Amino acid sequence: MVVWRLERWGRSLADLVGPLHALQGLGGGVISLREALDVATPTGRALAGLLAILAACEREIWRERVKAGMAPARKRGTPHGRPPTVVHHAAAVRQLAAAGRSQSALARQ
Repeated sequence: MVVWRLERWGRSLADLVGPLHALQGLGGGVISLREALDVATPTGRALAGLLAILAACEREIWRERVKAGMAPARKRGTPHGRPPTVVHHAAAVRQLAAAGRSQSALARQ
């Protein structure tokens, strides 16, 4: 099997190792184009495991940094996350619709 990047195939070492063993049992292997890595060799399997561990570590560090940045933003009252949807404006939309506005006029407003 050919994959673009190993981290796109499995998000954790367990996600990566299980299918690798299954493919090896069937006589197959995996080649990663981005890492120029053939996982059918012992060196390739070792490097694939190392890359998976590093990718998981990178995701955790990124997650911690995002959470660390959100805490002070919450204290300052800075909005974050997805913007509010039309559900928050439902009462105003119903009122305008009752006043005779067309659906396209409501959508534009």
